[in-house]
Amino acid sequence: MATQLKNLSDFSHTTVPSGADYRFGIVVAEWNAAITGSLYEGALKTLKAHGVSDDNITSVSVPGSFELTVGAELLLAKKPELDGVICLGCVIQGETRHFDFICDAVAQGLTNVGIKYSKPVIFGVLTTDNQEQAVDRSGGKHGNKGDEAAITALKMAELAAGL
Repeated sequence: MATQLKNLSDFSHTTVPSGADYRFGIVVAEWNAAITGSLYEGALKTLKAHGVSDDNITSVSVPGSFELTVGAELLLAKKPELDGVICLGCVIQGETRHFDFICDAVAQGLTNVGIKYSKPVIFGVLTTDNQEQAVDRSGGKHGNKGDEAAITALKMAELAAGL
């Protein structure tokens, strides 16, 4: 596996833009709260480290990953000044096909919200086989997907502003 020995949150190979002029929403799922809380802290820390002020970050929570789409939609509808929305969740494979339906619906839903509003809507959702993989990717040995989502939001906001 390519990620076995790699911290996926290493951005030393790329330039990350300043976020001083940008406003972001963060939608975080409450389901798997220990994991999503770590993702949220990572995203928040990364945005602030790159110059986004507290006043330019709006955070909301939703019950689960399935509801991330509506959370992103509501944020962009109510706060059109946002430059992007970071969506954070965690879906862990279980014994049924529920996992597949949720992951597909969230990915498609967030893509559609981004297209509808012509704004970056970032998929910061862990889709793991087990709890250990989720821990490893929410601040563990493979980094923090929340950090990655925040970096992606900053890069996409800069791209959108430059077009």
